[in-house]
Parts: sequence; C-alpha cells; structure tokens
Amino acid sequence: MTNYSKLPAILVLEDGTVFHGKAAGKIGTTTGEICFNTGTTGYQEIFTDPSYYAQIMVTTNAHIGNYGIDEEDAESNKIQIAGLVCKNYNINYSRKMADESIQDYFQDGNLVGISDIDTRSLVRHIRSKGAMNAIISSENLDEESLKAELAKVPSMDGLELSSKVSTTEPYFYGEESAPTRIAVLDLGIKRNILRNFDSRQVYAKVFPAKTTFADMEAWNPDGYFISNGPGDPSAMYYAIQTVKEILAAEKPMFGICLGHQILALANDIRTSKMHNGHRGINHPVKNIIANKCEITSQNHGFGVVAEDIEKSDKVEVTHINLNDNSIEGIRVKGKKAFSVQYHPESSPGPHDSRYLFDDFVAMIKG
Repeated sequence: MTNYSKLPAILVLEDGTVFHGKAAGKIGTTTGEICFNTGTTGYQEIFTDPSYYAQIMVTTNAHIGNYGIDEEDAESNKIQIAGLVCKNYNINYSRKMADESIQDYFQDGNLVGISDIDTRSLVRHIRSKGAMNAIISSENLDEESLKAELAKVPSMDGLELSSKVSTTEPYFYGEESAPTRIAVLDLGIKRNILRNFDSRQVYAKVFPAKTTFADMEAWNPDGYFISNGPGDPSAMYYAIQTVKEILAAEKPMFGICLGHQILALANDIRTSKMHNGHRGINHPVKNIIANKCEITSQNHGFGVVAEDIEKSDKVEVTHINLNDNSIEGIRVKGKKAFSVQYHPESSPGPHDSRYLFDDFVAMIKG
C-alpha cells in the first residue's frame, strides 16, 4: 500500500470555488457532478451504488475508511462513484471482517479523491448554489487548466447513463424452485434489492436495461421490477416504452428510484432536476395510505413533477417527503403498478420500508 495522504490535491467547482486538501486514493484527475450524502455509515455501499455513477461524492460524516472494506458490503461489482471528497480519510482500520483498507480499495479501483476538506463549508455551499460539476486533481494543481477541463464536462441534465452500468447479459438470482418469478429491468440495480426478493421466495431474472418487454415476457414472469439507476430519466425513452407495454399488458409492476420516475413518465408525468436531490439514510416519508411515517434511505437528483400528478387521472400519490413535500410514491389507478422514490432495501439505512417488497409479492399473488 502506498500512502499518498501527504500529497496536495485540489477541488474546483463549476462556479469557480476552490478547495485545497490532501490526496486520497489514486493519484490522478476526475470529474463529475458533485453531491453529498448525509449518512453516518455505509460508505462502501455508497461507493458501489450504480445510481452514483458519474458523481463525485461528498460524505458529511467526519470519518471515512475507519472500518475498512468488506467485499460483502458491495452493492455492485466495482466502485461506481467518480470521486470522493471527505474530511478525515482513515487508512488504518480495526474491523475484523474487513478485507482491506480504503486506500488499497481505491487504488485497485482507480478512484481519485481528496481529503482534509472543510466538508461542512462545502456542503453548505452546494446546498445553497445547487447541483454542479466539479473536478478533483492530485496530479495537476493549476486552477486555470482544471477550470478549462471542467468546462468540457456535460451536465447530468439530459444524460442517459443506465446502459453504462446495467448488466450486459441476463442472469438469475434466487432459487429456481421459488413460487414467484419476476423479471427485473436492470437500470443500475443494487445487490441488496435482489437479496430482499430472494428472502421472500422470489426467483428473479435480471435483464439488461434496453431489453424489450417482449423479450422479458417470453420468460413468462409473474411480475416486473424496474430498478434504481443513474442519469436523467427523461432521456431513457427505451425504458419508458417498456414500462408502457408492461402496463398495457396488465402485468404487476414495482419500481424504485429511477424506476419510480420511469413509471411516472410512462403515465405522462414529467420529471425535473432537483436543486440538490435527496441522499442519505434519514429522510422522513409519510405513507398517506397507511397514515404512517417511515425513515428512508434515498439517492436521487431528479424528481417527479407534483403539479402534473395533481392534474393526472392516471396516477395517485401514496407517499410524500416530510422535509419538502416532494412526491415519494405513486400508484397507477386501475393497475397493479406502484413505485417509490426511495430505496426500500435500505442498505445502509433503517428497514422501515421493507414492507414494500411484501406488498409487491402479495399484489402478484392476489
């Protein structure tokens, strides 16, 4: 393991703001949309969540790396974030289950980061100014050349990214003898979602993002699941068309996060880029059907347009965010189809929302 923690690094934001710190991970340069996660644990799950593809992650928890890296905690087969910004970068760890240090993990995964940043000041700035691109470098400390390179990075608005993180070939998950079979459209799925289905005696076949409804239906599933994932949902015409065909065929369907946005778009509900998005494991959501609150795990930078739902005769709201009243869940009237904006598998996070997997299985059987 090479310790680069004494070498300088620089973070430049799209609006020209500059932060100086120390190198973390691989020496190099990286770009992406900068965002922050308020979770106090679960950094490895964040690093490997495909929904964070092409994003630079700021962690608000002060210590990152302190419990090492355990392969069992990964949500996909590689690091998905574009870069890391943190306060305290802890190479030494004491967790018995850990396989390696965060530094070894980042060097093996070619991840560039920066530490010793005043993350509180940075997050307050991003929260005020809104989502923007950023560049981290530990090999080039010239601000002007970094600004020039950053200017070439496209905005997340309008980017189709799911096809870049989705599986390239179909695969199975669970026990073939299970009584329920679902087809999963992989837009950037997390492993713990599939584990939640498996624990409920559901056998899943996971399909690439651009698979047609006809190809999935040929497997004869009992229901369909539309996963989370990165990018702008309005740029995903292929997935919107697939969901429209699932609905037209009267098939049971459940979507989360990006899948929630795709279900909305399939019902003529627009999506929009949020000022900051929701990322963390402490977001309060009210289930207005059950009249109960749940603490949720979230990761999204786009949301569905509330005024479109108010005018719609196709869908109704099932969940709302108690922080900002944004739409957190919908169901399609007259159809066995529903979705939520958050991550009910909650890895990491409280398990308040796992009942949604039970609801989906019950809907299929009913």
